[in-house]
Amino acid sequence: MRIISFSADGIISAAEKGFYDWLSEQDADFICIQDLRCSEYDLQDNKYFPADYNAYFLDDIDGKANGVAIYCRKLPKAIMTGLGFADFDMEGRYIQADYETLSVGCLLAPYAEPGNADQLERKTAFYEQLGGHLQKVRNKRREFIICGNWHLAHTAADVQDTERNSNAPGFLTSERQWMNELLESGYVDAFREVNSDQDEFSWWPEGDRDSNGWRSDFHIISKGLQYTVDYGAIYKSKVFSTHAPVIMDYDIEL
Repeated sequence: MRIISFSADGIISAAEKGFYDWLSEQDADFICIQDLRCSEYDLQDNKYFPADYNAYFLDDIDGKANGVAIYCRKLPKAIMTGLGFADFDMEGRYIQADYETLSVGCLLAPYAEPGNADQLERKTAFYEQLGGHLQKVRNKRREFIICGNWHLAHTAADVQDTERNSNAPGFLTSERQWMNELLESGYVDAFREVNSDQDEFSWWPEGDRDSNGWRSDFHIISKGLQYTVDYGAIYKSKVFSTHAPVIMDYDIEL
């Protein structure tokens, strides 16, 4: 089972750069796209609704920022939109496809600009609520794959310039500790199960892929799926946004 996750910086812009042409050759079972920066209504071209997939969208309330989508080859039993977070669910940050014993989620965490205390406070509040939610759902008799743009890097191996970013939102000690606690509580960073290289980045904030790379796009999976991870790669041959698609293969039958 192949899942591709991609943070688009605007899906129309990514499409113009050839994202859907590339996607048609990947034979993915799920495609999770974040940061659409438009509403579903704005997507009038058939390329946004590939024939082999069931496509589901969650827009930001104004349809101009954020937004997530999930494309499922197999029809899900249910689609869940939002996380039950009153302060965030209108911002188009989470959509989930449910199957008999597996849920696949697409996540866009809030971004905090350096020096913006209000944005950092909101981002921290989101993580606190998300951590509580992920602990609660571990009691359900199902496994989870939650992929997307988490807007944080976990370890020094996930940031190209650690000195420059030591106090930057996304690499703060508190954020890294939050991810530590999540991974200690029954979740796994799927990519690191199959790739330990220290130069594997998925986001270049300035758009220059030779500097300031971050790995902030994760597949976080419940621990019961740890040994199903077959393959992981970050596709860098073509540029569709400041983020690169993350491709993960799992030995899972739906």
